[in-house]
Amino acid sequence: MRSSAHRDRLLTAAVATVPLLAAAAHIVPAASWLPGPRRAWLPALAGAGRADHVALTFDDGPDPRSTPAFLDALDRLAVRATFFVLGERVPAHGRLTREIVRRGHELAVHGWSHDRPWRPAPVRETRRLARAADAVAEVSGTSPVWYRPPYGILTGDRLLAARRTGLRPVLWTAWGRDWTADATAASVLATVLPDLGGGGTVLLHDTDRHAAPDCWRAALGALPGLVAACREAGLTVGPLGEHGVARPAPPAHPARTARDG
Repeated sequence: MRSSAHRDRLLTAAVATVPLLAAAAHIVPAASWLPGPRRAWLPALAGAGRADHVALTFDDGPDPRSTPAFLDALDRLAVRATFFVLGERVPAHGRLTREIVRRGHELAVHGWSHDRPWRPAPVRETRRLARAADAVAEVSGTSPVWYRPPYGILTGDRLLAARRTGLRPVLWTAWGRDWTADATAASVLATVLPDLGGGGTVLLHDTDRHAAPDCWRAALGALPGLVAACREAGLTVGPLGEHGVARPAPPAHPARTARDG
């Protein structure tokens, strides 16, 4: 009897542990959001690339109110960048998304919508990410390579979804805190430059849709100074595709299969 009771207790304890293990698998990878550990232990995830290059990236678009101003500014600076777009906004703003590509910039995936992954939902995450990748591929004519989750929260579900859709997760080494109500061009530069060096990846935003109203103007105003500082240091500025970060292996299943599975 004692042996049977002991087995029952072990089984009960094991069953009780399953939700905890699932939660850990979901949450623990999100610690990569912390900049220190990410840069030290996961340089590829941080976007570390060629020592003579800086990758310039923008999140949350496309936005017809603000993205065109960034495209014009980048033209004036003769710089190309990577735009991490939201899948749900691509069909709504297909002409603008195609214009990003026409101007020589790289499209990447920022997810389907700008949400936080509070609960594990691996099937949902894979389907939505594959749907976003399909939307980007349809506009650009090529399959996207890079994936940056909203808020930089890379959970276990999102890592699995990226693997299944053949996308390479990449975060950043420096950001401008350009989403705040008190951001200015000067504050963005003062925040970015101390953390920026050769091989770095810069995170800015070309819209205020998920931030303080009009804060995108701070990022836009910071661009000339940011590019000038890089060039004065002997660094070129460009998209992730020219940055030297290792690209992912081809997916085991195409994005359409992952979405439907």
